[in-house]
Amino acid sequence: MLRDDAAVLGIAVIGAGRAGMIHARNLASGRVPGARLARLVEPRAETRQAASAELRLEHSSADYREALADPAVDAIVVATPSALHCEIVEAAAQARKHILCEKPMAMNAAECDRMLDAVDRAEVTLQIGFMRRYDAGFVAARRRVEAGEIGQVVSVKSLTHGPSIPQPWMYDLRTSNGPLSEVNSHDIDTVRWMSGSEFEEVYAIAGNYRSPAAREPFPDFYDNVILTARLRNGMQGCICGAQGVMYGYDARCEILGEKGLITVGGLAADSVVAYTADGSAGAVVRSWQQLFLDAYRAEDEDFVRCVREQRPPRAGGEDGKAAVMVVNAGNRSIALRRPVSVSEGESANA
Repeated sequence: MLRDDAAVLGIAVIGAGRAGMIHARNLASGRVPGARLARLVEPRAETRQAASAELRLEHSSADYREALADPAVDAIVVATPSALHCEIVEAAAQARKHILCEKPMAMNAAECDRMLDAVDRAEVTLQIGFMRRYDAGFVAARRRVEAGEIGQVVSVKSLTHGPSIPQPWMYDLRTSNGPLSEVNSHDIDTVRWMSGSEFEEVYAIAGNYRSPAAREPFPDFYDNVILTARLRNGMQGCICGAQGVMYGYDARCEILGEKGLITVGGLAADSVVAYTADGSAGAVVRSWQQLFLDAYRAEDEDFVRCVREQRPPRAGGEDGKAAVMVVNAGNRSIALRRPVSVSEGESANA
């Protein structure tokens, strides 16, 4: 719960990985009005020490429970591996701390429901880190869709290709939920956001093309996935995800309507452009950390405003749960090699 005397919101960042450090730098630098970085939590000592030194932060710890017990902490940012999200969010809600939880929200819908119940009982804010909802290009595209510029939406295609090689912990789908979760949660949310509808049925195919170390110990791991979807309102969705592509970070969306097309991302005038690791096509965005830096700051700023104004966030727990359900239906479709309804995907994963 927000302290009555909290002129500045004290926020603890839990997890000093790539996403966690973006939030931590925003808060430590003063770029988020009305908030400050109160504490950093990171179990790896070397990483914690390096991050604390960079941020010039006095208070850090290995255990998130210390942050929850700190009266100077009004809210937390959860940027840990997704298998830990449910436990931390439930504990934070019990401690009456407001929460910004990075995507994916959790491992399955049952965990999402536990998190939603916990924040409802505690009457605290839960925001999910779908930062594309704060990106200037994606926001402009959504507004133009709403204005009817392309008429009724027919289909939404969203693509994310990441340059980095998957981390070994991602190989086990039981603990990571795979690239559909780690990479494409944003695309799932984008399709829902741009279409204004929910996923009804999905069909996904996947393969491991760039991660030879995973092939023998984790034969079900995939680093490339294509998912097609039927949405409840009759619209169509398509998602493409890839890890280890080398050439750069690639995030694009196409919204096709009855009267035209809206795109977010690059659309070259030349009919064919080859993007390769040697950079022959010119400058490309190398990381999501660069492409969405401003969106992360806007997300952090809006989280603080939501807490202070006691209003719902742009992306809340129900949005996080919806993406998790599509992830699990897609993974089941991959395993069964057939279309799967979203409800079937969750019942099998319960």
